[in-house]
Amino acid sequence: MKTDVKLGEEVKKHLLKNKIETPLRECSFGSEIKKVKIEHHFKNIMIELGLDLADDSLMDTPRRVSKMFVDEIFYGLDYANFPKITTVENKMQYDEMLIIKGCQVSSTCEHHFVVIDGLAKIAYIPKDKVIGLSKINRIVKFFSKRPQIQERLTEQIFAALQFILKTDSIAVEIDATHFCVKSRGVEDSGSSTVTRKLGGVFMTKPEVRNEFLNTK
Repeated sequence: MKTDVKLGEEVKKHLLKNKIETPLRECSFGSEIKKVKIEHHFKNIMIELGLDLADDSLMDTPRRVSKMFVDEIFYGLDYANFPKITTVENKMQYDEMLIIKGCQVSSTCEHHFVVIDGLAKIAYIPKDKVIGLSKINRIVKFFSKRPQIQERLTEQIFAALQFILKTDSIAVEIDATHFCVKSRGVEDSGSSTVTRKLGGVFMTKPEVRNEFLNTK
């Protein structure tokens, strides 16, 4: 995946300004040192749980987990991994709603570190720019790949698109199953959570809002 560190830092500043950034602290070491540290700590967790790391099925688990955390399920914590976003001038003067449905959301609950699994629906009405369609999916994926609460994830996707497209006429809806509800605690396997963030004409024009909300 091509990345854009500069754009990532600009988006980060926009999120900080709007007080919707993930709680992060400054980190002075790179990803390889992170992997070594996480491997060490996760090995100790497994030992405390009573697992025998001499077993050939378990001995490499701390290394696998550390690699998975840094390179896969939490890579969105590092803005060096922010995707390169292609936008073009809206020469065709397209001014109708554009909707992407069924965008996969696979994230991690920051309260219990279990899965959040669902779908996002994203819409915007172009102003001066239009965005490459797959880039919206990549923005959703980037912010999903960090410990999250669904409300903040929804806000972050909205704010990133707002900054990149220079318009408030954006709508984000996420419908997700939380495994902290499904697999522990109340153990309710049938419920899901819906969050939305609407801006611009999606807020001021009921007919536009209803078109978005009623699109299946």
